[in-house]
Amino acid sequence: MPKRKICVVTGTRAEYGLLYWLMKEIEEDPDLQLQIVATGMHLSPEFGSTFQIIEEDGFRIDEKVEMLLSSDTSIGVTTSLGVGTIGFAGAFDRLKPDIIVVLGDRFEIFAAAQAALIARIPLAHLHGGETTEGVIDEAIRHAITKMSHLHFVSTEVYRNRVIQLGEHPDRVHTVGAIGLDNIRKIQLMDRLSFEKSINFSLGERSFLLTYHPVTLEKNHSTNVMKNLFSALDEFPEAKCIITMPNADMEGREISQMIDEYVHLHPNRCASFTSLGQLRYLSAIQHVDVVIGNSSSGILEVPYFRKPTINIGDRQKGRIQADSIINCLETKESIYEAIQLALTSDFQRSLDTMHFPYGEEYVSGKVKKVLKEADLDHVLKKAFYDLKMEE
Repeated sequence: MPKRKICVVTGTRAEYGLLYWLMKEIEEDPDLQLQIVATGMHLSPEFGSTFQIIEEDGFRIDEKVEMLLSSDTSIGVTTSLGVGTIGFAGAFDRLKPDIIVVLGDRFEIFAAAQAALIARIPLAHLHGGETTEGVIDEAIRHAITKMSHLHFVSTEVYRNRVIQLGEHPDRVHTVGAIGLDNIRKIQLMDRLSFEKSINFSLGERSFLLTYHPVTLEKNHSTNVMKNLFSALDEFPEAKCIITMPNADMEGREISQMIDEYVHLHPNRCASFTSLGQLRYLSAIQHVDVVIGNSSSGILEVPYFRKPTINIGDRQKGRIQADSIINCLETKESIYEAIQLALTSDFQRSLDTMHFPYGEEYVSGKVKKVLKEADLDHVLKKAFYDLKMEE
């Protein structure tokens, strides 16, 4: 019997980190053949050419789909989407995978999903059913759900939402958050080794900051960054590790603001285009508070029992652990949230916290379904009406 060809598409450093152990599971299975398509930020020198990390980890990249233009305007992103769809059409035609695996809700993944749909290749989607009301990713995520044939969701709430979108319950698998596999399997760096690896010393108090554009708001994110930096100025003793935003609309303006802020505070702040999964998770372990609006603050950070300051609406709608403090986008609200996170009472409350995204190993469960699913009859989907359950 020929090996089942499973093609994994990845477009960002963070997404690859989430998919790493699933890729290893597929690669090590003698009945499966792993194919990898790298695209988006992975191929951009501006974002660290992180495809090299994939190769350094021992994986072979089968196709590289160039699609990211040097523009973060709405026209630039839309054009990138079109270029990507063309590129994926050619890549999938050459690779002829039996099933394609995608994660999340970015426009690079949307391009891959469109190409897979037209090519009549089954699509497996991770982290569907979630809501993020402040970004265009919300609509993209649900659109990918409707183009997909197998679904791997992180909670029962999200499973019910995918079913609500008309997907048959037999095709929707609750597995937990796949990124948590890294926390369970990676040997994190001790503080001294971590500081040496980034050439930056932490302080008695340290923050990790990641802020991405809120893409449903025009000319909005830069004002929030000003407020965020003003709030950080109220903690002059705190060291700050700042990771750069994704390739979203207004992303380059935020990156420029970060560069300027770090230049003004070189002894207190350091910025990084890409920390990589090991250093990023090690950073969470060694800082006091994680600040921003990244999904990692919702999904991964709680498992370190560290506070997350979640700014604004970008992650609005996601299920949250008790370690997350939501705040408005004003300087005052951000400052008050950081103050609360640093209190001993709040820190102690994290000792008995419930983890909403599961505690089991996820990648093995996903691989098992990908391996055993009947792919001969998945392309045709009947809309599953909730009335059928009554």
